[in-house]
Amino acid sequence: MYTGIVQAVLSIETLEHAEGVMRISVRFPQALLEGVQLGASIAFNGTCLTVAGIEDDLLSFDVMQETLKVTNLSDLEPGSLVNVERSAKMGDEIGGHPLSGHVLDVVVITDIVVSGQNKTLRMKAPEYCSKYLFNKGYIGLNGASLTLGQVEGSSFSVHLIPETLRLTTFSDSQVGDKVNLEVDSQTQIIVETVGRIMAEKTPR
Repeated sequence: MYTGIVQAVLSIETLEHAEGVMRISVRFPQALLEGVQLGASIAFNGTCLTVAGIEDDLLSFDVMQETLKVTNLSDLEPGSLVNVERSAKMGDEIGGHPLSGHVLDVVVITDIVVSGQNKTLRMKAPEYCSKYLFNKGYIGLNGASLTLGQVEGSSFSVHLIPETLRLTTFSDSQVGDKVNLEVDSQTQIIVETVGRIMAEKTPR
């Protein structure tokens, strides 16, 4: 589980493609290396990955084809910046809302409005995602826990304060960028359950 509070923005050191897998390597600051071991879970842009190699401060992760299909990790290259969060430990404060690290799909930034030190991003999700999007609902975007602003069908906005911009890659976002979307798990369960019940009650 993750808290949705991004701990660092790190750069992809190396990237290698092999059959059915992409291996990325990232250098971690000492503050995020404490207790790390093979098999540990770390989220990159909100995508839960497993530590597959450790060489001093250089950690390596294998990204499977299915993950590449549904996330923006397929667009990474050496030097790309990613939001990073270590998995939460029992007793950790959850300053955002719980995230699983399981990305539903990618959304695309369609508009950016800067107002003083704040920034509003307008995004377009795949149509099937619209049933999970509600005004003031919670979502995860590139691993950051955020509150939905205005929702119109599968389009929505999020308002970013200076602290969020400082701690995430959203400070450098551009129109057309792909962003990983994770919807609130409770919302998803309720929507899917109600949908099944209504379908069962509908006369055939």
